[in-house]
Amino acid sequence: MATRLPNEEFDARLETVRRRIARSEHDAGVWFDATSIEYLTGFAHVQTERPVVLGLTDERCELVVPRLEVERCEDNPRIDRVHSYFDYPGGHPMETVVEMLREMGVESVLADADGAPGVMGYEGPALSASLGVETQSWVPRMRWEKSSAEIDLIRESAKWANLGHRYLAECTEPGAHPATVSQRASMEASRAMLDTLGERFVERVRASGPVQAGYISARETALPHGHTPNQRLREGDVLITGASANVDGYRSELERTMFVGHYTDEQAHYFEVMLEAQDIAIEALGPGVPLADVDEAVWSYFEEQGLTDLARHHVGHNIGLGAHEPPYIDRGWAAHCEAEATGYGESDAVMRPGHVYTIEPGIYTETEGYRHSDTIAITEEGTESLTYFPRDLESNVIR
Repeated sequence: MATRLPNEEFDARLETVRRRIARSEHDAGVWFDATSIEYLTGFAHVQTERPVVLGLTDERCELVVPRLEVERCEDNPRIDRVHSYFDYPGGHPMETVVEMLREMGVESVLADADGAPGVMGYEGPALSASLGVETQSWVPRMRWEKSSAEIDLIRESAKWANLGHRYLAECTEPGAHPATVSQRASMEASRAMLDTLGERFVERVRASGPVQAGYISARETALPHGHTPNQRLREGDVLITGASANVDGYRSELERTMFVGHYTDEQAHYFEVMLEAQDIAIEALGPGVPLADVDEAVWSYFEEQGLTDLARHHVGHNIGLGAHEPPYIDRGWAAHCEAEATGYGESDAVMRPGHVYTIEPGIYTETEGYRHSDTIAITEEGTESLTYFPRDLESNVIR
């Protein structure tokens, strides 16, 4: 079982961006985005009002952090030197960044932004006030295609998500509160995962377990991103579940539409329409397939059924270090790629081996929603479904 990304992955990523820097007229690459820094170095942190900044040249990889992060990154084998400021606003993060780059012999950079993002109240000067800056978006684009090692981690995540989902179904009963059921299922699955992996588990969570399983119920299922209602479960309730697990920062997504005790003929009809829409999407996936075509196939089916007014979102999205990542399975994706501002092209509008997608077409009435989501990898030969909880109607009735 894969639980940690091998060091060679980071070496290859750093080499890729170093080659790009070398082909440019600039001296270094700079990253402010927390996920990009984690992707390149393995140093994971929570992006707050205290900027963390990565500087990379052909020979050096250095990091600016607030004082409270120093011990967490000092032992990182890919970081040659750690610079720190005390805090914000008591310290001067951008001054420290400029000092680091000057000491590295840098006059101009390719950066993912012209300064740290305004998160949690941070307001700071632009990097271009001190150095020549040209922006780049290399890392978000690199993250589209996952390596086999990354897919192994997502596959491992899906395994524990499946367990969390099973606990969720087992703990669900009329009279229970959805919030406490979710907590119990997440705890039991996390305990099993931690006990099984032992020292192989890579710490990526704070104050919670690595498995998250829960659902929305009652009236909130009619909202694709509904909240957990303060209403105990009742016979006949529709549930939209969700389960995932954090494996060295990588995630999968497993969702099901379930029924508590029984369902009506109308509910069964909507469930089967949703399931057929997901089948259509899954069957359309594959290397070289235009992303827009998959969403269009589902939309055409909804048109045939006269249910386009019940659709609320596209078919799916890429997933990995982020819960939502581009590219998106959306009818507008081809036009998006053709837009000059995106920097994408025609070749970016198709599925490629290494893409990992959630497949989650849904329909939503005024009172309830219907959505499954499965995580599926695009391979050289076709596809691989990484999540595997049963999808049929009877398997999703909680007796």
